[in-house]
Amino acid sequence: MNKDGRYIRCPECGEKTDVKVYEDTTLLHFPLVCPHCKKEFIINVIQFKMTVDKEIDN
Repeated sequence: MNKDGRYIRCPECGEKTDVKVYEDTTLLHFPLVCPHCKKEFIINVIQFKMTVDKEIDN
């Protein structure tokens, strides 16, 4: 297994978040909060490919 991870970037502002994933990481319906723009999203991540299910209004 490759130990190189990547930080998830915010779909809104593009800054790095505090969440790190690896190639074998699978996230489904994961609540992602950006520490920079303070927006919240529900995301899916499979093999470094992220899709946004929806943006949550605060």
